[in-house]
Amino acid sequence: MRFAKVLPIALAAAPAVVSAAGTLGFALGTKKPDGTCKSQSDYEADLDVVKSKSSIVRGYAASDCDFAQNILPAAKNKDFKVIFGIWADTEDSYNADKTAITKNYPQFKDQVYAVTVGSESLYRGNFTGDQLLAKIKDVKTSLPDVKVGTADSWNKYQDGTADPVVKGSDIILANAFSYWQGQDIKNGSASFFDDIMQALGHVQSLNKDVEFWVGETGWPTGGSSYEAANPGVKEAQQFWKEGICGITAWGVNTFVFEAFDEPWKPLSTGQNGQAADETHWGVWNADRSSKYDISC
Repeated sequence: MRFAKVLPIALAAAPAVVSAAGTLGFALGTKKPDGTCKSQSDYEADLDVVKSKSSIVRGYAASDCDFAQNILPAAKNKDFKVIFGIWADTEDSYNADKTAITKNYPQFKDQVYAVTVGSESLYRGNFTGDQLLAKIKDVKTSLPDVKVGTADSWNKYQDGTADPVVKGSDIILANAFSYWQGQDIKNGSASFFDDIMQALGHVQSLNKDVEFWVGETGWPTGGSSYEAANPGVKEAQQFWKEGICGITAWGVNTFVFEAFDEPWKPLSTGQNGQAADETHWGVWNADRSSKYDISC
């Protein structure tokens, strides 16, 4: 399996010269629609659907619902790779996730593509760049043969907050949602491209060897509107065609948030106080049925 390295930013504005498309991946939840934990067979059923578009998935907390223990044999059976997450914001979760990965890694080395330490930890202000880098180095010591880095909001790479992490990481995932910036779908893809190119330009100015991915992007098919952004199947398909197909055509590796709807999730509130529904972000429905055309 080939995972395309991102092209220099100068090429991003010239799709005609791109010779290799970026790799497409999907974020995968650990729970079934009723909120109970997935088993190995559940993950195998998930991967059977996802394999029509991808052979790599990512998770957020390796110990949650025994994610590492259950998905790795499923990934081996279905010829998938996995990027594991370590939820670094508390010592308990950090240690539990790190242990879950290091315990299962020896038996499934070919399935573990990378590890991200922290998920938008800089965005939330839970660590400085240097503090997060120390945790990344700690994980790298335990997993010297694995790519280790972090996943965070695109603007934390663009504004310099993540500079120490960028310089010391093997892999960087940048999340970008024009939906959560309240963009109308007409401007959704343009806003997304602009955000990612700003992040990518700064990252590559610091570390040309780091592997860059879009860590999360997508558009919901249901739920509440967010400022000028409206959910809907038509809108989600438009963002897929213009945003996701577009960014991968430019050679940028991209994880879509997310593979399947998660109706068990409670309603949340965004920064502006509006409802922030995360139950309808799946490319597929919770029962794994198709929502819309995802060809490029």
